[in-house]
Amino acid sequence: MEKPVYLDYNATTPTDTKVAAEMLPYLQAHFGNPSSSYLIGKQNKEAVERARAQVAELINCQPEEIFFTSCATESNNLAIKGIAWANSDKGRHVITSSIEHPAVTEVCKYLSLQGFDITYLPVNQYGRIDPEDVENAIRKDTILISIMHANNEIGTIQPILEIGEIARKNKIAFHTDASQSVGKIETNVDKLKVDLLTIAGHKLYAPKGIGALYIRKGTRIENLIHGAGQEKGIRPGTENVIHTIGLGKACEVALRDFKQNRHNMQASRDRLLDGLVSKIGSRVYVNGDLANCLPNTLSVAFEKVSAHALASFISSEVLISTGSACHSGETTISSVLQAMGLDFRMAAATVRISTGKHTNIEEIDFAVETIVDAVKKLT
Repeated sequence: MEKPVYLDYNATTPTDTKVAAEMLPYLQAHFGNPSSSYLIGKQNKEAVERARAQVAELINCQPEEIFFTSCATESNNLAIKGIAWANSDKGRHVITSSIEHPAVTEVCKYLSLQGFDITYLPVNQYGRIDPEDVENAIRKDTILISIMHANNEIGTIQPILEIGEIARKNKIAFHTDASQSVGKIETNVDKLKVDLLTIAGHKLYAPKGIGALYIRKGTRIENLIHGAGQEKGIRPGTENVIHTIGLGKACEVALRDFKQNRHNMQASRDRLLDGLVSKIGSRVYVNGDLANCLPNTLSVAFEKVSAHALASFISSEVLISTGSACHSGETTISSVLQAMGLDFRMAAATVRISTGKHTNIEEIDFAVETIVDAVKKLT
């Protein structure tokens, strides 16, 4: 077993070996510009379109509804700003939640400076939004609802279908940031009833630097970048062929191995929690609701233990992340945990542990022993 054991897959994933192998020929041999009319250009164009179809198949949409971007942050910007600018004549009200990733909240803050009105919906103690709150927040000038599919910190899955039905009924564009959910749980865009959906390549074993945005056909959106006609003019610029091919292959592998990967992630996550509880007992507090959670995600607090101290103490053996930020000796609590109503003490003791599709029993058992030993030494 290699050390340290990596248990921060919600932060990023390693590039799958099958994905890397698919990309390799395009690093040197297949270098043509996809917009070129000669053979090596056409070959790359075909490869990009093949990747588009692979991404589309994973989320059950048409290939022409997939637009490649540089990352999930760009996809979120394109979705939210694009809808806002294209529909500002209809209204300037946007609905989102209080637990979104900064790639959404910072965009909303920017729009508020441009004269848009943003409503941030609350969540319950499990980090879940009440669809009724969405419906009650809708106004005549509401043009967009943006709610993440699953939270990156606690793993809570949102009632996207119910919200989608509300959005459809009121003829409001609906976007979801599915960066954490794609490849882990079902992300069928028709079943979710979304108009826009964000994908992050590096969260599902593709390389960093590639993302995608699903835009339902007929959705009115304005592009943010201006140039030539790539991606139907929605996202112009010479295509990132290598990484696009990687994302396509990653989606193909995710779809093929979906049931197996989901089972392994959840089994390893549950074994980890069971091990911690059996050895520490009542000092372990789980944030969120594991019955309605990403299969790989565990947000847990250890009584009287600083999350930063714990993560630092075990960093040479096990890699996890914390639920707070520490700058110049001051601890800043996650906005997600604040929105859930956690007090400062518990929030500062919270760590996020996220398993991967290849996480094995040996790694989990080692992590349990390491964490338990550290918790005992730190109290």
